[in-house]
Amino acid sequence: MKIDLLSPGSFDGGQPHNQFAWLRENEPVCWHEEPGGSGFWAVTRHADVWAVDRDFQTYSSEPTIMITDPLADAGGFGPYKMMLMMDPPEHTAFRKLIRSEFTEPAARLREGRIQELAKQIVDAVIDKGECDFVNDVAGEMPSFVIAELMGLPLSDGRELYKLTEIIHTAPEALPPGAGGQAVMKMFEYGSKVIAEKRARPGDDLASRLLACEVDGRKLEDMEFLLFFLLLVDAGGDTTRNLLSGGLLALMENPEQYAWLMADLPARLPSAREELLRWTSPVIYMRRTAKHDAELAGAKIKAGDKVVMYFGAANRDPAVFDRPDVLDLSRAENPHIAFGTGPHGCLGQHIARIEIDAMLREVLTRMNAFELAAPVEWLASNFISGPKAMPIRFRAA
Repeated sequence: MKIDLLSPGSFDGGQPHNQFAWLRENEPVCWHEEPGGSGFWAVTRHADVWAVDRDFQTYSSEPTIMITDPLADAGGFGPYKMMLMMDPPEHTAFRKLIRSEFTEPAARLREGRIQELAKQIVDAVIDKGECDFVNDVAGEMPSFVIAELMGLPLSDGRELYKLTEIIHTAPEALPPGAGGQAVMKMFEYGSKVIAEKRARPGDDLASRLLACEVDGRKLEDMEFLLFFLLLVDAGGDTTRNLLSGGLLALMENPEQYAWLMADLPARLPSAREELLRWTSPVIYMRRTAKHDAELAGAKIKAGDKVVMYFGAANRDPAVFDRPDVLDLSRAENPHIAFGTGPHGCLGQHIARIEIDAMLREVLTRMNAFELAAPVEWLASNFISGPKAMPIRFRAA
């Protein structure tokens, strides 16, 4: 079995479950070479991914959660770090700044508005009988929700979403420097948000972030910009890729689609969790060993990269009965598509509400789905999902 978890080609069409199955069975913590880098440990069993993600005393999120090390001569962000790349207690202090916006009760307060947005999104395509489901439907919802959270025009949310797609694309699939330019455009926009919200603060997350304090001081501009990048970037991944990958899974499994539609209100919660397990939109997160450790028999040295593969964990037969079967009625579903531990996805409650609202709207108002052209997958080894999915449908 040829194992290559670095090439975006391995993820064209979805995650490489044949590679993951071999690794779980034969080498669940496997040393993976990295051209131009130091190499890393690929962790593929559910129990080991769970353990690594929760053990921040051993496995650090610094200096980065990406496999590739930050370049020492690239400037980076100076002394500033994105919250994802911090460990407790620093991570805890920064997370606390926005946690109240993302609790389940706070997310529920937005449910009515999110359902309105779902209707608006489907209204825009329903009479056409065809659309690019990723850009016209799945990508719209998280773009609009994060724009409203931050007090921005909805149309700006759509433009920011386009930048996140570039940021997540593998550098070799882009023109030279395109990823860095997308980050700089995001920062340029975020700098305008700083000026606007300081001059005219509103009842929105951006204004509250600029007004709050961490360790007795207000956020510096770069700290806000990194928060802004994280919120816009992470706000779209799971929802966009779950909705597009999830609809594709329903089209490929018509008996499961029929089961869901027989009682959509009652069956949507279990279906949503199974589609999250099935698609696992975030492919991996990296940690770095703080000290020597042992994991599933592998001798990990201080400084080694340890990479958790969530899609592999979510197909582990030790945890899931018939893991390679899409079962929307699955009752026991301890998937970790949102991660776990201190870095578990902060936005998962809002993401679930967005997913439910869009699936309700799409599946009750559209049917007879068929692909109008082959699916184009995001060229990425970090985020899994279609980049373009042209479909035809009938209005229900």
